[in-house]
Amino acid sequence: MINRRPRLVLLCGLPGAGKTTVAKKLERELSAVRLCPDEWLMCLGLDVFDSEARERVERCLWQHAQALLASGAVVILENGFWERAERDEKRLMARSMGTAVELRYLRVPLEELERRIALRNHAPGAVVMTAELLRNCQGQFEEPTQAEIDLFDAPLL
Repeated sequence: MINRRPRLVLLCGLPGAGKTTVAKKLERELSAVRLCPDEWLMCLGLDVFDSEARERVERCLWQHAQALLASGAVVILENGFWERAERDEKRLMARSMGTAVELRYLRVPLEELERRIALRNHAPGAVVMTAELLRNCQGQFEEPTQAEIDLFDAPLL
């Protein structure tokens, strides 16, 4: 990590968009640390749909990410970042630490998300998500505009 500027990669997208797949690829290619709230919640035996537990885990992972960034690491957060305010907060806080920040927005049509979720629902240990729940998530999602995306650093890869 010597002579490498710390970098924060925010993965933004709905369930089924491919965030974990992209994160695992970037983890290898960038020698990064990948932090996935869903994995931590499941590891701790918590319900991934428990919003209070999710908030606590995401807060802890953000603290951990900040420490890693301060040490010069590349950190990938798989939170989904559905809200513009959360994306802005992470970008501004990381930049105040002298960290480059990229936003990887994984835009996938609803029909494809539904197809992927249906396939994933049959995987061992999968968190089952219905099409109705996915549509509810879509209703809560604030899609990044090009103007917002332009506020972030260009991806390394």
